[in-house]
Amino acid sequence: MEVPTMAELTAKGLQPDILFWVGCAGSYDDRAKKITRAFVKILQHAQVNFAVLGTEESCTGDPAKRAGNEMLFQMQALTNIEIMNAYEVKKIVTTCPHCFNIIKNEYPQLGGNYEVIHHTQLIDALIKEGKLKIEGGSYKGKRLTYHDPCYLGRANGVYEVPRNVLQKLESDLQDVEQSKAKATCCGAGGAQMFKEAEKGNREVFEKRTDELMAQKPQVIATACAYCNTMLTDGIKGLNKENEIEVLDVAELIAKDL
Repeated sequence: MEVPTMAELTAKGLQPDILFWVGCAGSYDDRAKKITRAFVKILQHAQVNFAVLGTEESCTGDPAKRAGNEMLFQMQALTNIEIMNAYEVKKIVTTCPHCFNIIKNEYPQLGGNYEVIHHTQLIDALIKEGKLKIEGGSYKGKRLTYHDPCYLGRANGVYEVPRNVLQKLESDLQDVEQSKAKATCCGAGGAQMFKEAEKGNREVFEKRTDELMAQKPQVIATACAYCNTMLTDGIKGLNKENEIEVLDVAELIAKDL
């Protein structure tokens, strides 16, 4: 997939409308790379003028901050801000709620002031502008439930936009009781993804998977690579991986473009 970098465009005297912040998971995790490719397919299909930082992109510092290492967070954030400000970045889109939250809400304190949107928000906007046309397709009529990522939902109040996008698939979208502001965490947020589980009766992702299974879904949709990993593990633990798909909103949309 031919994706321009900010450096390449700057060398040509060009400026993209939007910077796609890929994030660590979207860059390195094999499963999350599929989400990245699906979103790029959507951007290219809608002829969005975008670019990535490529090798100049570093971790946002979110895991370090959540784990309590404020110094490392500030070092990582300031490096990213310096690079983005040098390119005069104004608008950023990311598929990761963790990147979305920290760049939007915590980078301004360090001099990084940007318009930051989540990929579901951009997809929703492109559909409303008529640049993306989704009519039923592969998931029409399928029983689907949506898991709210913590940093997209409770942290930033983005609940309806992903659901609006999923409604375009003409699927049988059903919310579980523990959704929106009441949604249970997948168990990976707050740097929990990178540490051993604490004492308890069971893993958080197992509890969350059970809650989502109450709707007997054929597809579990989410909008976060961490959530995708945890819920996929939950489905595997139930030996349901051949019956239930765990997919990002971007993957669901990209399939039927």
